[in-house]
Amino acid sequence: MSLLPFIVLIPIAAAAAVLLGAPPRATSLAAGALNLLLTLLAILGYNSTAGGYQEKWSVPILPEWHLQFLVGADGLSLVMLLLTAIVTVAALWVADPKQSNTFYACLLFIAAGATGAFASLDLFFLYAFHELALIPTFLLIGIWGSGDRHTVAWKVTIYLAVGSFVLLLGLLALYLSFPVDQRTFDITVLQQHAQLIAPGSRNAIYLTLLVGFGILISLFPFHTWAPSAYASAPAPAAMLHAGVLKKFGLYGLLRIALPLLPDAARHFTTLLLVLLIGNIIYVGLATIWQRRLDTMLGYSSVMHMGYVFLGIASLNLIGTSGAALLMFAHGLSIAALFAVSGQIRQRTGTLDFEELGGLAKPMPVLGLIFGLAAFASIGLPGFANFASEILVFFGAFKQGAVVPCAGFHIATTLALWGVVISAVYMLRGYRAVFMGPVKNEAWNALPDIGALRWPIVLLLATLLLAGIFPSLFLHLLKPAISGLPALVP
Repeated sequence: MSLLPFIVLIPIAAAAAVLLGAPPRATSLAAGALNLLLTLLAILGYNSTAGGYQEKWSVPILPEWHLQFLVGADGLSLVMLLLTAIVTVAALWVADPKQSNTFYACLLFIAAGATGAFASLDLFFLYAFHELALIPTFLLIGIWGSGDRHTVAWKVTIYLAVGSFVLLLGLLALYLSFPVDQRTFDITVLQQHAQLIAPGSRNAIYLTLLVGFGILISLFPFHTWAPSAYASAPAPAAMLHAGVLKKFGLYGLLRIALPLLPDAARHFTTLLLVLLIGNIIYVGLATIWQRRLDTMLGYSSVMHMGYVFLGIASLNLIGTSGAALLMFAHGLSIAALFAVSGQIRQRTGTLDFEELGGLAKPMPVLGLIFGLAAFASIGLPGFANFASEILVFFGAFKQGAVVPCAGFHIATTLALWGVVISAVYMLRGYRAVFMGPVKNEAWNALPDIGALRWPIVLLLATLLLAGIFPSLFLHLLKPAISGLPALVP
């Protein structure tokens, strides 16, 4: 029997058990660890030579509408499920043991929403599982967040609700664009009959999907909700949302928009290049000016989405594979950075650069871990971020040689300057927090990170594994990516 139904349902069952009174931390960690184990077994059992969707399992819901709870996985799905499982374990591990059952249940529901979305092969359930994660996100920020958490919670909810509504319109338009006798929610069937989509509606549908997914991803100029959301959210919630849930939009583009609407994807390439440069350059410069660690990390997460979009826009195997690997790498690195940020806030009560400084003296292990996570985010060789960004840049330059347009070469050159911008703000943040004299005598008595280093070490070790042996992941991704009809040689 397929392992995927268990991988999808375990977080939901654990969340229900926690709400009914089960020990929250033990139950959540056990569920997270079990899901990680099952995901690894599913990856080991996947035949990457054969490729395609495997581990398929379905339950009919409304047969007359061809609606079914259908799960399955190819290499892309499995990589995203692995990201979800690893970040979920780390987020639950670093969560405050004193938090309530509801807090842990909300984290599990976010993990369940991401897991279900990445495993679903039914268009309705892919969308529905993502929506499952939005309500707990609102609650985690509004109840347990910091700063102006109520305002931020409503802002995030409004933005994501608008993005979800636009996305729903795009998915409905896509469904209705097929002939009546060919309409189905099964993504595999839709991909096989993509040529039946009415030609006159393809560009409009793709643009609607791009805007809907783009808002959820924080594509420029729809990005303003994300930095404040991650700054106000509790660290485990920021880890799950920035590290995992935001990848849903990117996954949707690779799973739905590019396979079903390849001509429209090529048509809007120039628009996407312009917008992604906004992510990299405009948001990158804004990141440099931040004066708090949490907002700096929030803006940096938005900025790095531009690199993924550049890989997707390249529409070739090298660049798109790099984009998929970067989704995995960024999810791990930003989760590690938010985990460290949460530990600093918990110990000092502040993340303001003006109030911090010299923390490497009382907390050397925490400083070392933050430094490694920062180097990974910048793209230091040896980490998965470097391997994936190199593929993105090579893919974009290669596409610039194929397409008779200077847009790709210009966009890639500007994106390379984004690497410099990343180094500036990340090293500046590291210096402000950990280097120099201790600005508050109370900081000298701060305890180091202790046993909570291990969930962050898990994230960093995975980044190193994927950075030193990227072929392990690219071997999984290649069959899924190479089958996209939008790609050019």
